[in-house]
Amino acid sequence: MKKIMILGASILQLPAILQAKEMGLEVVVVDMNPEAVGFRENGIEKEIISTNDIDGVLEAAIRHQINGIMTLASDLPMRTVAVVAEKLGLIGISGDTALKATNKVAMRQALKEAGVPIPVFYCVNTIDEFHKIIRSFTGKFIVKPADNSGSRGVCLLEHNKDLTAADQAFLYGKHFCHTGEMIVEEFMEGPEVSVETISVDGVCHVIQITDKLTTGAPYFVEMGHSQPCCFSEKMKREIVKVAVEANKAIGIKNGPSHTEIKITSNGAKIVEIGARLGGDNITTHLVPLSTGVNMVECCIRIAIGENPDLSIKYDKGAAIRYFDSPKGVIHNIIGIPDAEKIDGIQQISIVHGVGYTAHEIHNSIDRVGFVIAQSDNAESAVKACKKAVDMVKFQVDGNE
Repeated sequence: MKKIMILGASILQLPAILQAKEMGLEVVVVDMNPEAVGFRENGIEKEIISTNDIDGVLEAAIRHQINGIMTLASDLPMRTVAVVAEKLGLIGISGDTALKATNKVAMRQALKEAGVPIPVFYCVNTIDEFHKIIRSFTGKFIVKPADNSGSRGVCLLEHNKDLTAADQAFLYGKHFCHTGEMIVEEFMEGPEVSVETISVDGVCHVIQITDKLTTGAPYFVEMGHSQPCCFSEKMKREIVKVAVEANKAIGIKNGPSHTEIKITSNGAKIVEIGARLGGDNITTHLVPLSTGVNMVECCIRIAIGENPDLSIKYDKGAAIRYFDSPKGVIHNIIGIPDAEKIDGIQQISIVHGVGYTAHEIHNSIDRVGFVIAQSDNAESAVKACKKAVDMVKFQVDGNE
């Protein structure tokens, strides 16, 4: 029996834990939080270690004699995955690819050198460097940490005239920064998509393109996704071309990627690329609902040296929408049973329930819950989600 090590035991990695168990594999789960939801699963071996503790995870991997290692929807542990895979001769990304996939400066430089379209960008470490760089921007620009995800620390500035606002954005991003490196880049106007791919032996297979809905300025937190993409076939071909080039540029040869792309007036440009499955239920739920491809199973099979089934089974619509709850302490939630009866609704999940103090959404962890739907096409799946979201009411601070 083969043994897979999964880095992370949060709700994000739970689908991989469940899938690996269903496949009959021995499962080793690593997380620094002993109360993590994934640790509640029976029949797994638990290692209470930080997923970013490379030496600790490597020691555990050797002790357990694992046949593969992976994570899901989390960026920084990819560096651990890379080291363990290289040391033990397992299938995975290289350390160089892991760096380029988790550090936005290294990522941007690699993409630029390969001629992949990206926004104008700069790397800064200090407030003085920041002040100097922003003088070169004549319009809107983005400030964000070089090494975080989930919209953490991301802020849009309309211009460079208000130094107080600029400094606040810089310090906000620094709060979420591990290395101290910050990215300052031009703001790309246009809708955003993500591309879900799996590479096998150097060939990048595009499984699905996802339309994205965000809160917009200033934080751009993702509030919804739908599949398949609504763009023309010509634009889809351009999106696919750019995504495949980006995968090649950072060196992904085996395993998944989640590539975010803006459709600008000058064509498709890369926002970011991650060498892992997309989060926000995109690859765990929406892709199987829209294509029939189980991307989690595919990635597990690749990690343990087996061939994945990447064939598209059908063409349906799938969507997710997140709740935007009122601000205050949640004391009741009503309407879920009726919303679950709406045709096409697959799942309604509350992440932060009664007793939680809801506030303005600044990043992905602030979202209180979501709705997932499947239908014949993306438009009707989105419509079902919106209907369910409207039906569920969060009662806050005694206000009905």
